[in-house]
Amino acid sequence: MVNSSAQLFTIEGIAASLIILLTAYIVVNSTSIYTPGDTHISNMQLEVTGSDALNMLNTAQNGTAVKTPLQTFVEQNDASGFRTAFLNIVNNKSGTSPDTIQFQANVTYVMAPLYTTINTSILSNSSQALHSGDHAVRVTEWVVADKTTKDFPECPGMFSACGGKHAVLVEVLLWRD
Repeated sequence: MVNSSAQLFTIEGIAASLIILLTAYIVVNSTSIYTPGDTHISNMQLEVTGSDALNMLNTAQNGTAVKTPLQTFVEQNDASGFRTAFLNIVNNKSGTSPDTIQFQANVTYVMAPLYTTINTSILSNSSQALHSGDHAVRVTEWVVADKTTKDFPECPGMFSACGGKHAVLVEVLLWRD
């Protein structure tokens, strides 16, 4: 005759082991591991934020301004004004603490009168330098800058030939600190 309590202990042991295995499977599959391949999501968000900030700076306020703030910053080579305006836009978020987005902005233009030399000058930097471990994204915006000879007789800096309107590329590298 077979002992029935031994069969119950065997069935109970098998059921307990299945419950333990099922619990372990659920726990392992519910944890998320952040891998370097997932950084594209935060990079896309950072790129959208930077692109929106440049678009906002390159839009005339109230539709009545002759020049956009970005045109003014580029024409006057106003690094501190650009830095303040750009950081206020990209680091502005609801909550208790601001975001920690850092940037480096460059202006690229073609030198007149031959239009054969491409120059790049630094428009502005944030307080933190870009390190090799930082993942930076690049956003750009075209600006039509106008600096005439009557306004600036010596035409210093990037408008050395004083040809009037110039297409200028503003390039910003963004990264989180």
